[in-house]
Amino acid sequence: MRFADIAVNLTDPMYAGTYVGRPKHACDIPQVLARARDKGVQKILISGTSAADNIKALKLAKEYDLHCTAGCHPTSTPEIDAHPSGFEGYMQDLRGLIDSDRGEGGSKRIISIGEIGLDYDRLHYSPRETQLKYLPDLLKLSEEYRLPLFLHGRSSESHVDLVRVLKEIGWSPSWGGAVLHSFTGTISEMKELVNMGIYVGINGCGLKLEENLEMVKQIPLDHLILETDGPWCSITTSHASHKNLPPATAESDLFIQRVSKPAKWQDGSGVKGRQEPADIVVVAHVVAALKGISIEELSEKVWENSMRLFWPSEVGQ
Repeated sequence: MRFADIAVNLTDPMYAGTYVGRPKHACDIPQVLARARDKGVQKILISGTSAADNIKALKLAKEYDLHCTAGCHPTSTPEIDAHPSGFEGYMQDLRGLIDSDRGEGGSKRIISIGEIGLDYDRLHYSPRETQLKYLPDLLKLSEEYRLPLFLHGRSSESHVDLVRVLKEIGWSPSWGGAVLHSFTGTISEMKELVNMGIYVGINGCGLKLEENLEMVKQIPLDHLILETDGPWCSITTSHASHKNLPPATAESDLFIQRVSKPAKWQDGSGVKGRQEPADIVVVAHVVAALKGISIEELSEKVWENSMRLFWPSEVGQ
């Protein structure tokens, strides 16, 4: 089986061994990536969420032969107002980073514009007005660079506004395509995205409730993409989807040796509660069960979708 994890927050301090501001163990990114390769994860897209994060994501992508996004998460939009040169200066810096990577002699590691969108569930980070003010120009970077959008949408209200803004700016799949990652919305919202030609990204957060499972069942296979959103969005025993998982025995493809607490970390082990790209197999097992198809069939179809959106030049290789 082949997998592409299109949403990994590899810049999160947990992967460097720091939890809630406290160092607990050595950086184990090489081991995390090795476990991913063992599970068939052949492509990884690191999420860029802020000016500083974009730089870190690009550095990691170069260091570990991965790819990344570059954008401004809706909860990070206040940093645009705080830029010494305002909006124009912020956009100049963002374009400068993309140009330096995409231009002649660049590493071509930035392959998507994002994470961009709306988040009305966490307005304490950024008010709705700030998010909406900058959204159109951030989205239009996709048209400018002909790179796919890595979208964020949290809450039904934000879905309505995101779709409205996309239509108002004349967004088209011809710009490079788009995925709304970590989708947790309704069946009707999913169908609206699909009808617009937008892929739907599913991780553990979208497999939490029974209504989530009913929605996932109806996602057309040719518009479905899987992800982990690690280190977050793991599937726990309280999730409705947990019943769809086979036992994670030592012989199972779900199994990852993990310690119970970060302070007990040892070389070669994962950490309980910290999701990593290898866990995409867990998501795949649930979704395959919901779709009533084999995990092999599901993984191949989703691999094709991921490649078509983010690595189109490699399709067919």
